[in-house]
Order: sequence, then structure tokens, then C-alpha cells
Amino acid sequence: MARVLLLNGPNLNLLGTREPAIYGTDTLESIEKRSAVLAREAGHEFLAFQSNAEHELIARIQKAPADGIAFLIFNPGAFTHTSIALRDALLGARVPFIELHLSNTHARESFRQHSYFSDIAVGVIAGFGAFGYELAMRAAAARLARGA
Repeated sequence: MARVLLLNGPNLNLLGTREPAIYGTDTLESIEKRSAVLAREAGHEFLAFQSNAEHELIARIQKAPADGIAFLIFNPGAFTHTSIALRDALLGARVPFIELHLSNTHARESFRQHSYFSDIAVGVIAGFGAFGYELAMRAAAARLARGA
């Protein structure tokens, strides 16, 4: 059994009510519950953390190795396009991760089309709405089954 950590960045606590035409109507709580079920079915422990504060996300990433986190699923929200500090934390923690986005960032405004994480992620899932979290959990479980 491995430990999988789902990290969600700024404004994702507003899922279900924030711009539902872009981000859908699923709440973060419902997404976390479905992800936890998938993790358990795959034999893994699931943890989740959301913050609107960059420094809290950095601290959680830095703490991940000591907590025995084997894999991260990370939706950095708007920090995708701005945070070199989060990138450095991920590089320092050396925990494999999937970058996840509800919307297809490549089909949106030009400033949303650059990511500080895609090139260091195991993979990127974007544009599938809340279903992307299921895809990410299944991909993480498959990676862990192969030894990450």
C-alpha cells in the first residue's frame, strides 16, 4: 500500500459554484470522496489538502517525503502559470506527480497556456472536468503498481 496525496491550489475550494460553465458543478468534497474510493480500491491510502496560500502548498509538498507520500496528484490552479517556488518544492521533494487541470488550459487565454510544472510531471491531465481526477487517480495507481 502506498500513500497518495491530492493537492489542490487556490480557488478550488469554490468548486461547484465558481464558474460552473468552465469548472463544472462537482464540489471539491465530492471529488475527494470519489478519489478516496478509487485509491482504496487500488489498495492505497489517500490524503487530500487544499490551500489558497502558496506557502502552505509548498510546506505540504516539502513534508510529503517524511510523511511517506509515494505519489502526488496536483491541481495547482492559477499557480500553474506563476509559481517557480512550487516548482522548486516539487523538484526538492522528488515525489512523482501528475499535473491536473479541470479545464483545457491550452484552449484558454494565452497566459494560461504556460505551466511551470508540465515538464517535471509524470504526466498532465487537462480538460476532462472532475472526471480528470478519476483519470489521475487511476494513472497514479498504475504507476505505483509498476514501481512509480
